[in-house]
Amino acid sequence: MSDAQQPAKLPAHMLAALGIVYGDLGTSPLYTMQTILSSSGGDISAASVTGVLSLIIWALLLIVSLKYGLFVMKADNHGEGGILALTSLVTSREPSGSGTPPGGGRGERGGLRTGVLISIGLAGAALIYGDGILTPSISVLSAVEGVKVAAPSLGHLVLPVALAILVALFALQTFGTARIGKLFGPVMLLWFATIGVFGAITLARHPEVLAAINPLLGLRYLAHHGTASLIVLGGVFLSLTGAEALYADMGHVGRRPIRLAWYGLVLPALLLCYAGQSASLIGLSKLPDNPFYGILPDAIRGWAIWPLLVLATCATIIASQAIITGSFSMTRQAIQLGWFPGLNIRQTSDTEYGQIYVAAVNWLLMIFTVAITLAFGSSERLAGAYGMAVSTTMLLTTALLFSYLRGRAGWSLPASLAVTGFFLVIDLAFFSANLLKFFEGGFVPLLAGLLVFLLMDSWRRGMGALRDLAHAEVADPERFLARLREEHVPRVPGTTVFLTRLYLPIPALMVSHMEQFGVLQEHIVTLTVLFEQRPRVPVAGRVSVQPYEANLWHVTVRYGFVEIPDLSTALELAREKGCPVIPADALFIGRRDEIVRERTGRRRLLGWQRLLFGFLYRNAVHFVDRFHLPADHLVEVGRRIGL
Repeated sequence: MSDAQQPAKLPAHMLAALGIVYGDLGTSPLYTMQTILSSSGGDISAASVTGVLSLIIWALLLIVSLKYGLFVMKADNHGEGGILALTSLVTSREPSGSGTPPGGGRGERGGLRTGVLISIGLAGAALIYGDGILTPSISVLSAVEGVKVAAPSLGHLVLPVALAILVALFALQTFGTARIGKLFGPVMLLWFATIGVFGAITLARHPEVLAAINPLLGLRYLAHHGTASLIVLGGVFLSLTGAEALYADMGHVGRRPIRLAWYGLVLPALLLCYAGQSASLIGLSKLPDNPFYGILPDAIRGWAIWPLLVLATCATIIASQAIITGSFSMTRQAIQLGWFPGLNIRQTSDTEYGQIYVAAVNWLLMIFTVAITLAFGSSERLAGAYGMAVSTTMLLTTALLFSYLRGRAGWSLPASLAVTGFFLVIDLAFFSANLLKFFEGGFVPLLAGLLVFLLMDSWRRGMGALRDLAHAEVADPERFLARLREEHVPRVPGTTVFLTRLYLPIPALMVSHMEQFGVLQEHIVTLTVLFEQRPRVPVAGRVSVQPYEANLWHVTVRYGFVEIPDLSTALELAREKGCPVIPADALFIGRRDEIVRERTGRRRLLGWQRLLFGFLYRNAVHFVDRFHLPADHLVEVGRRIGL
């Protein structure tokens, strides 16, 4: 989406940003302050409270406002954001972002550098999946646990209610969220207004906590805790979870609405809420069950806590929905970039492109989320595991940002090092702090992320090996045409379209077809479908046609990594450029290979990688299946390939 938003539409886009982008970040006050103070011994003296508040304030200002809001969001891939979009941008050769499929195509810079950058991007994306199994659990649990504050006798219902909400949330994904999604923005607007107003009211009782704007108070608090300061930083980091959504959802909402919503509403509301929580603790003798609900004035707390609890639950459901939807979108990007096995993707809205449903991802997330919720049982215990995956992703994003500043933005080496080095110091501090959570459950999202990374990396390497083999088998066009003339190959009426991922016009599939049957149709089209390293391809550049003699045509169709392929429309564009192909009358021929062990030459994959890739390749939605070609017009030719 362009930054040049029309003024009349800007408020609507800002409202959408509240519902899509800020659910996770906006519900962090439910558990952040409680986790920090509990982990540091429950000390709620004025010095401790203002020290914690200072750390939260400067974490939000430096990481969210400065790093993501001003620097990372500049690194857009034709308006799209997210770690995969950034990875495709920094590994693409052409400045325009056009290119070829990742993993060895012409659009990437070759060599070790490209492999390292892609591995960094895939690792960051994999960890987001790991985070996706924790965020819904901790968000919903933290909201429902407000029941313990409102009615302690009902505390035993927290876990069953949270599980019911989570199961219902995942089950409803199959129906899409187009209608209910329109409520997300207004609900989050009400949420931020509520926590901001109540935070300001409570802050007025003890305005002295505003001294926390002095960063020295936070540093002094860390110094006072010595080696335990890492535990404190691990808790502070919870206030930042969801910050990566500013960048990841940029393509859905636009850079300007996200920034305006953050600086104009979300940041002030969060600061007031955290300050109000701090003020509510001044004068207390012990830490309450959940400081968040302390922002309610005493005069109305008895009845107001229930509607606030309901509102908090709605906000956490929206935060969970954003994580699930983001996982679907990232999966589609990864598939079309060639970094993830093909999965069935269903469009759940005929008007909203981002409304999709990926059943495999949805049910796997649900299984792991429910298991995590049962295993940990409370938001306080989950907080001990939360943050490990997110802090690692932020660290990897900084590494990719350096590559962008140097290679794309044209910054000098000193300037690039100065900016990314500053953020790297902060990222490393939070990463080190979260390492302490490893044995408290932090290994769970890391393990999930590692499994996803191995899957993605094996798929990328396997597809690259297949592509290399296919390129080695292509025929020279002039020699092939000469062979047609010399052997007087008969031509019969009809049109055959050979589907290929190769740039060259004569794939081995077509040569073997001619050799096997000794005949070719009157019109032959080799059709190359490419998913490029830019999000969208203009219609004018969608199709290119290269005619050869003997009624042979090579058609190249290009799509961006967020686009839905439509071959029928693309072939109509090819007809307008002179290619005599009618999709309804043509026969489409593709290839479906079986991966086996290479027994003669050099093995291109390690043994375990070949087994994993072979399993994924057999069960993935294949390349030609994604084009929804009619079954009675499609022929697939199988062969065994050794890797």
